[in-house]
Amino acid sequence: MNRRDAITLLGGTAAVWPLAARAQQPAKAPIIGFLGAATASAWRPWTAVFVARLGDLGWVEGRTVTIEYRWAEGRPERYAEIAAEFVRLKVDVIVTVASAVPALKQATSVIPIVFALANDPVGGGLVASLSRPGGSITGLSNQGVDLAGKRLELLREVRPDLRRLAILTNVGFSESVLEMNEAEAWAHNLGIEVSKLEIRRAADIAPAFEALKRQADALYVVVDALVAANRTRIITFALAAHLPTIFNTGTYVEAGGLMSYGPNFPDLYRRTADYVDRILRGAKPGDLPVEQPTKFDFVVNLTTAKALGLEIPPTLLARAHEVIE
Repeated sequence: MNRRDAITLLGGTAAVWPLAARAQQPAKAPIIGFLGAATASAWRPWTAVFVARLGDLGWVEGRTVTIEYRWAEGRPERYAEIAAEFVRLKVDVIVTVASAVPALKQATSVIPIVFALANDPVGGGLVASLSRPGGSITGLSNQGVDLAGKRLELLREVRPDLRRLAILTNVGFSESVLEMNEAEAWAHNLGIEVSKLEIRRAADIAPAFEALKRQADALYVVVDALVAANRTRIITFALAAHLPTIFNTGTYVEAGGLMSYGPNFPDLYRRTADYVDRILRGAKPGDLPVEQPTKFDFVVNLTTAKALGLEIPPTLLARAHEVIE
């Protein structure tokens, strides 16, 4: 081999090496944008289940997938800012709750969106139908509106003399208003008078309870991001007003609420990971039907019942999935 041939060979090899190195580099790990409506601590039981299920499906956080967490801390005005950030980060899919979907839709029509919690996905305008959501959005319903009557029945079992019901609602969130209206309709059918505690921000909570002036026998709390971020304050005010409360999930009962009835939220977040897995593997969100909950929990706090001077009927306790003492 002469000198000129050697130089040509080396030059050709140098050109090939970078191409080979690039071909051997692992593909970039997909990014999941996780928009939590309240705080990291409030959502920890559910994010843990979500991450564990992703791991079962082969998506290991920090290795085969990256999760960018952002927390609105009960302030819906932060949704647009976080949505814009996810677009800049070029995330591959966004996991969130119903209240954040409108802001996300405004920011992107391309990035798939999976809602883990939605009271009424169709009535709230999130999807066209449960069977065929269409567009870039799908997820899970928590049937908040459908279960309003059941929660009211449970309150009546604890307070057979229930004549006046207060309903605490963030009226700035359309799905919460749908659930409030359903609970109010059930109450009226049962001859129960309703007082609405309407809030739009954390500063409205104290005046709402003050305006109530103990003119209620029980409190139905419509849960959303604002309520989640202020659950301790709400429960404290309710206990001070001597009001038995009902929520949609057991975390509020663990914090001092009286009862909860609703879907098993950890199961909803576990199933949300299944949606994310399918989308990352090529499925279109609009082709994935919105699923309904399959597991429901009824939780009672006996310590709170004693503080309120209430005796929980044994037949009711026997139906509880969890009793906190």
